Amino acid sequence: MREAHVSELVDLLQLERLEDNLFRGQSRDIGTRFVFGGQVLGQALSAAQQTVDPAREAHSLHAYFLRAGDIDAPIVYSVERARDGGSFSSRRVVAIQHGQPILNGAVSFQVPEKGFEHQASMPDVPAPEDIEPLPPVPPERLARLPVKLQRWLGMDSPIEFRDVWPQDKLNPVKRPPYQHIWFRLAAPVEDSPALHRALLAYASDFNLIGTATLPHGISYYTHNVQMASLDHALWFHRPFRVDEWLLYSFDSPTAQGGRGLARGQIFDRGGRLVASTAQEGLIRLRGE
Repeated sequence: MREAHVSELVDLLQLERLEDNLFRGQSRDIGTRFVFGGQVLGQALSAAQQTVDPAREAHSLHAYFLRAGDIDAPIVYSVERARDGGSFSSRRVVAIQHGQPILNGAVSFQVPEKGFEHQASMPDVPAPEDIEPLPPVPPERLARLPVKLQRWLGMDSPIEFRDVWPQDKLNPVKRPPYQHIWFRLAAPVEDSPALHRALLAYASDFNLIGTATLPHGISYYTHNVQMASLDHALWFHRPFRVDEWLLYSFDSPTAQGGRGLARGQIFDRGGRLVASTAQEGLIRLRGE
């Protein structure tokens, strides 16, 4: 079953080309109220990659979420070929629904080259095989939740997660603002580096802004908390495969003014830092 979900995710990132710089993508309802932000990120990167010489690799993506996406409508991606230089290419991407932009993004590409290297060390954590997967939510507990949350918590995800420090997100407790989570696709996919970058863009939105909620004993599921991603940055450092285990190491240095900031480092099994992320999100306490 999970293999089918992985295939569906890969298809979701394979956009329909309408014109040289115009693409259309569909949406997948995963139980969120609106289109999952990682889907729009992955599709925007996929659109940009299709307008660049394949020899040039995406090394950074910066995006602002402007409006909530409608799950029941396709998304059109308009790509502007801002610049093609000797070593770098730059693309601007606008995701459009119902005639309005829902995301503005920029992607930078580079011809691979050698240079100085250093990196942060991977945290010392248990291997994913030594961590038990989270058990499913008991049916009687699931039945008391809104239908959307039932789908979110009850679905077979195309991505496997292993939390180093798991918590009950339906009843969260206060804890320090950092966490480590192993993840990988639930089935192998083709070797295309462009596909794996789009898949990582998709996966990078899971759990990121949630790190900023940890010291406050709340989560996305808390009934009087409003949460939404405001922006997202992703840097690709070294080659990787999303169908092999990757460690996502998160921290949140600050929350204030109804917003929280979270950062992430993504390591492969060999300890190589393959990508970095940052995101600011809305975290607003609503009245009862």
